[in-house]
Amino acid sequence: MSCGQSNKLEEVTSKNSSGQVSNKPSTTVTYYAAARFADQVSFGATPALIEDISKLGFEAWIDAQMALPLTTSAIPRSYFDYKETDNAAVSALDSYAHEVYWQRVLGAPDQLRQRVAWSIFEFIPTSQGQSNGRYEYYNLLINRAFDNYGTLLHDVSIHPMMGFFLNNELNRPSSPMCLGCAPNENYARELMQLFSLGVVQLNTDGSTKRDAQGKPLETYTQKDVEELARALTGWRQPPNNTGLPDYAWPHFGTPMLPESQAFFHDSAAKTVLGTPLAAGMNAAQELNAVIAILMKHPNIAPFISLRLIQHLVTSNPSPQYLTRISNVFRNNGNGVAGDLKAVVRAILLDPEARAGDQIGSSPNSFGKLREPVQWWSAMLRGMNCKKPLHYPANDDGVRWVIEPQNQNATYPPNVFSFYQAGDRAPGSNLLAPEQKLLNTIEFTSRIGALNWTLLDKNNSAAADNYTNSGCEVAELGKAFAQSPKAIIDLISQRWFRGAMPPTLRSNLQALILGDRNWSSPEEGALVILQVALSSPYFGVIK
Repeated sequence: MSCGQSNKLEEVTSKNSSGQVSNKPSTTVTYYAAARFADQVSFGATPALIEDISKLGFEAWIDAQMALPLTTSAIPRSYFDYKETDNAAVSALDSYAHEVYWQRVLGAPDQLRQRVAWSIFEFIPTSQGQSNGRYEYYNLLINRAFDNYGTLLHDVSIHPMMGFFLNNELNRPSSPMCLGCAPNENYARELMQLFSLGVVQLNTDGSTKRDAQGKPLETYTQKDVEELARALTGWRQPPNNTGLPDYAWPHFGTPMLPESQAFFHDSAAKTVLGTPLAAGMNAAQELNAVIAILMKHPNIAPFISLRLIQHLVTSNPSPQYLTRISNVFRNNGNGVAGDLKAVVRAILLDPEARAGDQIGSSPNSFGKLREPVQWWSAMLRGMNCKKPLHYPANDDGVRWVIEPQNQNATYPPNVFSFYQAGDRAPGSNLLAPEQKLLNTIEFTSRIGALNWTLLDKNNSAAADNYTNSGCEVAELGKAFAQSPKAIIDLISQRWFRGAMPPTLRSNLQALILGDRNWSSPEEGALVILQVALSSPYFGVIK
């Protein structure tokens, strides 16, 4: 049985974002500006989303999104109840997790929350173990996307998937009562290096602090790693009280617990990042103290602000832009640090983010490359696809969701995720981390992904995708049959904010007029769409 035919998701959703009450006055926004904003706040513009933003205005739309109930789901119990050697059942469980991810991407009404959760996942990832662990971890990020960053870090630290991934579930002090035990530094190191502070000290604008000789100042020492690892000792996986087999990880939706025996936690005095921690604290108290230390560190505001700006708006923000967002991270206006609602709102409404809302007004250095997941999702959402596309059923009878070859959305390659925030474009000083994912394989798949997926007469999956995905292929075919201008205008409106560049428009028209061998108007339309979306004009969000 395919995932699409499995038990119905227990979704918590709302019909549309405009149904929320807001005290913000309605502000008319141009079509171009609304479509541009949609690229920053969602997984891709749709006609309904653009209309919603245009009517509400940016601020009221953000408020409405933040008031929406979150879209999350639980994996049906039946998926966990299998024998460990049943490869088909394992495949079905894994496939289900991918299915739900793409259903959220395409159809969740709380698009801003989903987009922020995805952004956080890209720099606080997990990438090992049973798919259910990663699924429940991603649910945590959705739940905490508009919460406080300190709360997020706390809950990430005791999530069983993170405990497994970076070994903090194995972190124990050396003790005569625990033979062979020793502190495990893995999570402590990544908590500072990747999830909060970085390895060099930062100014508020993200620039590196240096000593008198120009050498970067380190954020922490190996001694800090050791002391932090000691502070994080004594956590264990939650008990499995579900009645389901342990190997399916059915209990990974609940947090880790402190060990019942006190000697599993190092309760001696220690010093982390210059702050003393008094002796006698238990594991939970010490974790709270550690999170407080990280949240007060001057690095965390520019470090996290840069990553959120990069994922939502632009890969290479100006020092002034980063300074403004760092200041909001430190103080939301009410003396609270780490308020993600305030930070996300500030990122999206900042003058630098909105400076390009008029056609042609974005500087050349502004914007971000569409990484594969965002390219694929924007293409499908522009077609109003309601469900993800699928491959033919495999030997186990499972139909896997079609995803970009260069970016498995729920399975980054390692703790460094798909790329790093400091990655630069080749031969340039501009930050362009997403470029690491753009190679020949990616561009080849972009050029040829749709015809065989939706129109291949020898592929039963294509027929099913055409019928059941909701993708508006027929509308594209109708426009193609009408005239070159009609199909190009439709593509411009859906994917280019109604402002397709003249050069691309001319090239597409020449391609249509130069090849009369289309087997159907739908095929011609999809070929033209793929060529248009494979161009740099769509490949860069400006």
